[in-house]
Amino acid sequence: MKKSIVSLLLIGLFAIPTFAQKNAYVDTEYILSKIPAYENAQTKLDGLSQDWKKEVENKYKQVEEKYKEFQTEIALLSAEMKKKREDEIIRLETEANQLKDKYFGNEGELYTKRQELVKPIQDEVYNAIKEIATEGNYGFIFDKAANMSMIYTDPRYDISDDILKKLGYN
Repeated sequence: MKKSIVSLLLIGLFAIPTFAQKNAYVDTEYILSKIPAYENAQTKLDGLSQDWKKEVENKYKQVEEKYKEFQTEIALLSAEMKKKREDEIIRLETEANQLKDKYFGNEGELYTKRQELVKPIQDEVYNAIKEIATEGNYGFIFDKAANMSMIYTDPRYDISDDILKKLGYN
């Protein structure tokens, strides 16, 4: 009996602080779209990505052309020449794959550029969210843009504009 009373008291004590916490949500896509530096960074990244994509595609076209050329001449080539051509095609394909990884791999140049250009802006937004959460005694702040299933959101709890004000954008 004493254990159940103590348990109820403890549950009651721990439940009280949770009622004091508030919840809110932000839309980081909306916030970032209002920051000119982010838009400029995205434009620059898109341009670099397109340039690198063309370069990689050209490399793969080279491989394809060499392979088609090889297919048309295969009957006329000696075993040694076939092996030489096959090795050249494999080398070109390896180079194309390496180029693709260099630009678009997990630690590629696009990732590095994104870290350099976009991450500082995202960190600034995160820090502003954190400050507002602390100041406003928010227990949870959800991101509407992060593929979360938010079936209904009341605009009263959207603090995205507060984040923009905190960052100096009106």
